[in-house]
Amino acid sequence: MKTASELIREAVGSWPGVTTVPHRFGGTEYLFGKKEMGHVHGDRLVDMPLPRRLRDEMIASGRAQPHHVLPETGWVSVWIDGPHDVAGVIELFRMQYDRYTEKRALNASGGAPSPSSV
Repeated sequence: MKTASELIREAVGSWPGVTTVPHRFGGTEYLFGKKEMGHVHGDRLVDMPLPRRLRDEMIASGRAQPHHVLPETGWVSVWIDGPHDVAGVIELFRMQYDRYTEKRALNASGGAPSPSSV
């Protein structure tokens, strides 16, 4: 049986433009171009940077918590309690991916990103 971090890497790492690198505090960091989508610490914790409005929405909906070390920033933390949490984590990474790809496409075309993509 695959671990949570293996399942996340398998899914998120397969998306076009996504690369994985070791995170400076341990674990795996996921990048879209040079921009960090988030990072996974082992099989228990995911941290992601979000715009403040989206951060607040994710916390209010229970999909994330304020960052475990820097709670007043735009970062959120998601604890992985078991295999049942992996799909939700992958969905959050997909949200990040969609935001970043939309922003890149709009920037390439000269358009302005929507408020949810910044």
